[in-house]
Amino acid sequence: MDSDAAPELGFASLAVRAGQTRTVEGEHAEPIFATSSFVFANAAEAAARFSGALPGNIYSRFTNPTVRMFQERLAALEGGETCIATASGMAAILATCMALLKSGDHLVSASGVFGTTLSLFNQYLSKFGVATTYVRLSDLSAWETAIRPETRLFYLETPSNPLMELADIQALADLAHAHDILLVVDNCFCTPALQQPFKLGADLVIHSATKYLDGQGRCVGGAVVGDQQRVGVDIYGFLRTAGPTMSPFNAWVFLKGLETLRLRMRACSESALQLAQWLEMQPAVERVYYPGLRSHPQYELAKRQQNAFGGIVSFDLRGGREAAWALIDNTRLISITANLGDAKTTITHPATTTHGRLTPEERERAGIGEGLLRISVGLEELMDIQCDLERGFQRLA
Repeated sequence: MDSDAAPELGFASLAVRAGQTRTVEGEHAEPIFATSSFVFANAAEAAARFSGALPGNIYSRFTNPTVRMFQERLAALEGGETCIATASGMAAILATCMALLKSGDHLVSASGVFGTTLSLFNQYLSKFGVATTYVRLSDLSAWETAIRPETRLFYLETPSNPLMELADIQALADLAHAHDILLVVDNCFCTPALQQPFKLGADLVIHSATKYLDGQGRCVGGAVVGDQQRVGVDIYGFLRTAGPTMSPFNAWVFLKGLETLRLRMRACSESALQLAQWLEMQPAVERVYYPGLRSHPQYELAKRQQNAFGGIVSFDLRGGREAAWALIDNTRLISITANLGDAKTTITHPATTTHGRLTPEERERAGIGEGLLRISVGLEELMDIQCDLERGFQRLA
């Protein structure tokens, strides 16, 4: 694709075309470069590549054409300058922190982030002298109060996992930049098809490509999108040295996933909204968490900063863990798995799976109760999803 034309293309066209550079073979689909290393024309070219004086492929730990195509396409969709792909979403978070933080630094994180992210901050970053303060995602005053002279980074997911709470990205960006702090937004639940944090002031965007970017639960991967210095130099430097690398095959799968991203996100969002409205009518359900519901306290914010409301619906059941497990165990169609963003609808009990390694106090602070269930709505017929859940509700009744 002519790179000069890329900025003029719309989202759907970028999702199909951005980043591809055809080889002399003239292939239409993106090729998989299954090679560990690359050859050079002569010793001088090899030296120039290794020193950085000459751009080009060196070693697939940090330069691979298929991975580069995925990076360029995702950067184009998010509206960032550059992207670094990683082996997983957690590797993307780790690479960001290791590249941009040092001993003595402080970060402020939303309390409702993914459970493994909490473990990374609490158990491992702390060992290297990086302190973390947790605040409620939507409480702007709490973010401001938590700022210290050594605060370098704000980290958040919006919508949050699994309670679907939202952050006002623009307001947090203004606050962060007033104190020379970086705003890092995990855009996994919405993807650039529904939400574009850079347009609202974010500095870096994190992805678990494993989820919606793939869309069919096939591969594990992650990515960081941002500016040329922080991502293209600093985080790239960590990847080159430490090696949390995305494989060429996985990058190729994610490229194929990006082609249908907007279509899938719209379909999942449409079904999720109807499912959330249906769940609100079930006697066994105490509360439904979905930003597309008028009952959601941030419904207006969701309409303002998202194109649609996403495919994740969470809800509290009366009866705690016993009721939650009974409903799960009586489903036949919905997959019992902790992954999300799949074409297949999935259901999980966060308190004993995704957030199971947290202490009871940490789960309580994050709002993860024993009766909470999270559904990632897939592409099946909505009626079939509802009938499958109805089997569980009948058992509870």
